Amino acid sequence: MFVQTEITPNPNSLKFIPGKVVSNAGSFEITKKDEIKNQLVKDILSVNGVEGIFLGKDFISVNKYDEIPWEEIKHIIISFINEFYSSGKDFVIDKNLNEQGESLDELEKKIVKLLDEKIRPAVAKDGGDIKFKEFKDGVVKVQLQGSCSGCPSSTMTLKRGVENLLCHYLPEVKEVVAI
Repeated sequence: MFVQTEITPNPNSLKFIPGKVVSNAGSFEITKKDEIKNQLVKDILSVNGVEGIFLGKDFISVNKYDEIPWEEIKHIIISFINEFYSSGKDFVIDKNLNEQGESLDELEKKIVKLLDEKIRPAVAKDGGDIKFKEFKDGVVKVQLQGSCSGCPSSTMTLKRGVENLLCHYLPEVKEVVAI
């Protein structure tokens, strides 16, 4: 098995692509190893310098602390991923661990649909995700995850990309902010 890596716009995040399904139940971010029982996730979060991981459909984004160079930890993470899949496992996550969204009104459903169809695929290419959190008084609140969390260019992406798109399609939207 050959695990590929891709750089992301965030210098402290690297995208690991095992060539297999990572999550067949949606994407989510984990920053504490006691939040999950999965051994691969625990192993990666135990690596010195790893701040958090993000699981997508077919990739794992790993965020590290600034002072730790990738050369010190990249090979360890690849080794854990290889070992995990070599043991015969088909995917890392098989059930949805995301919080269940409460009932949304029609406008919120339109916002989520636009995020899912037009924004999320582009963000996933960079090893991250964007989650709708709230719409109130013209302001859409979203959570950036994975490589997007803490990325230097995420503010520009949020304002020029996400905000412009949502305001264009939905005049009720006046601003988009990250929480």
